[in-house]
Amino acid sequence: MRRMIVYGVVALLLVVGCAPPGGRPSGAAKGPIKIGILTPTTGTAAAGGQDMVRGWELWWKQHGNRVAGREVQWFHEDTASNPDVALNKARLLVEQRGIHLLAAPGLLANEGLAVAEYIKGTNVPMFMPVVSADDLTQRKRSPNILRVAGWTSSQVHHPFGEWACKQGYKTIVTLGNDYAFGHEVVGGFVNTYTDAGCKVLEQLWDPLTEQDFSSYIARIQALKPDAVFAIQVGASATRFLQAWAQFGLKDKIPLLAGETTVDQSNIRGLQDPSIVVGIISAGHYAEGRESPATQEFVKAYMEAYGDIPSYYAAAMYTAAQWLTQAIEAVQGNVEDQKAFLDAIRKVELKDSPFGPEKLDEYGNPILNVYIRRVERRPDGRVWNVVLETIPNVSQFWKWDPEEYLKRPVYSRDYQPGFNPPKK
Repeated sequence: MRRMIVYGVVALLLVVGCAPPGGRPSGAAKGPIKIGILTPTTGTAAAGGQDMVRGWELWWKQHGNRVAGREVQWFHEDTASNPDVALNKARLLVEQRGIHLLAAPGLLANEGLAVAEYIKGTNVPMFMPVVSADDLTQRKRSPNILRVAGWTSSQVHHPFGEWACKQGYKTIVTLGNDYAFGHEVVGGFVNTYTDAGCKVLEQLWDPLTEQDFSSYIARIQALKPDAVFAIQVGASATRFLQAWAQFGLKDKIPLLAGETTVDQSNIRGLQDPSIVVGIISAGHYAEGRESPATQEFVKAYMEAYGDIPSYYAAAMYTAAQWLTQAIEAVQGNVEDQKAFLDAIRKVELKDSPFGPEKLDEYGNPILNVYIRRVERRPDGRVWNVVLETIPNVSQFWKWDPEEYLKRPVYSRDYQPGFNPPKK
């Protein structure tokens, strides 16, 4: 019996000794790569969450659910647009499903922030194609959390604020969802808008569950700004856009929109899509961009699901593209987490549904920002087309990163350049 144990120990040592640096014995059988995704398919942000699943699903259907000789198994859990649910579902995926990586920690910023705190204490790599909370690749970054195919909330809207002031909109009122994403989007816009010499008259904040925008619109009318900057998410975006048209402001006050406000996940639900034609926005995705990478994706998505793909779908599709390249670079050995994360950081997409992208040293993409206008297509649908491309936009815009990180993250209390009137 003792001799059998010794032989067993020797055999085990030989196997371990032959193992590559990642710890998996050379030539050992590899099972499926298990990937978790969290998206809301119920609740306020359900439309965008469903698109996330579809974009992810489309890539893997096109690639046979395999990469680097290994089967890909992915597990989806509904966050119900609730950060507490998202956190519980993340635990389920990690501790019970045994996932190798988490490809999406939700859609809303509060979901992603909750999940990130948990994931930081694990060895599981987490990627953020949609959750855009600034600090997750800034002051609170973690080595196992990267923003693959993602963005920071303020990143896209830094150049937009500067652009808006240069167009001659000298005064503006902002309207934003009252949570981290809205605060950061508005903060990014206001910072550069006021730096360029223009003035914010007032900031208005609405809850994600807001049903009636009449009081906000009445206040905007009373202030008589040159333009309005609005960032809305999910169902609140659709309700706001309908109210904007119903109150007759579409042709009276220019509306400048943050990326998600006129996203396909929202505008396809409008009873009359013509109410958004002409609205100008900024985004790192434009479904009407004249590029083969974008238009081939749009065509494939429409054939599969019958809808023009939203930014949420494009994000998950591009994330799958990014992950595939990295998995191939490590020959499928995602168990070697250090090598895998290093491979993720080295990926450079020459083009994608978004355009060219690569990560900065903080784990966030450097990307194109598009100034977009909603236009009608020949088939009667509407989509965002590119008016101007601003290339190679960093999450720090034109500021020195280390100096930028000494400031607070944008919040209701930190909106640089806005000085509210004294009561």
